[in-house]
Amino acid sequence: MKLITLMLGFALLLSAEGKYSNRRAPGFSIPDMTAAQYDTQDFRGKVLLIDIMITGCEHCQKLADNLKTVTAKYGNKVAVLSIVTMSADNVNTVRQFIKDHAIPWPVLFDSGQVIASYLKITPANPSVHFPHLFIIDQQGMIRADFEDGDDLSEANLAAQIGKYVK
Repeated sequence: MKLITLMLGFALLLSAEGKYSNRRAPGFSIPDMTAAQYDTQDFRGKVLLIDIMITGCEHCQKLADNLKTVTAKYGNKVAVLSIVTMSADNVNTVRQFIKDHAIPWPVLFDSGQVIASYLKITPANPSVHFPHLFIIDQQGMIRADFEDGDDLSEANLAAQIGKYVK
């Protein structure tokens, strides 16, 4: 039985995609534009998608539109949190983004620490590519991550998210 468990665990490790996958998702509690706090612990038991973005980014906007379509398919089994940095966005840009794209999930404001934790930003690794999407399973493990240049189409997102929806 232990051998089967080990083999299944190893197969899951091999199936994870992205350079930031296969680790526990960093926890956080950060606010939206109304100062409501959102904590990753509140989403345990669901597949959580963390979308790190900038509202003025064309690729980020397309990803948000694709996520809206794809997540509608899974209902309350999937949750999305978009995260923007306060150095690039503000309440007005976020409000307009939500309105223009009819975003039904929270857009949260990060001072930089959450993004740095997810993207493992250090002086040796200072780069950030927007958008960046993390798929976190029901137990809080990052199972896949995608950045601009990866396949962020509706079909691929549906297939990737579907691997973890139970």
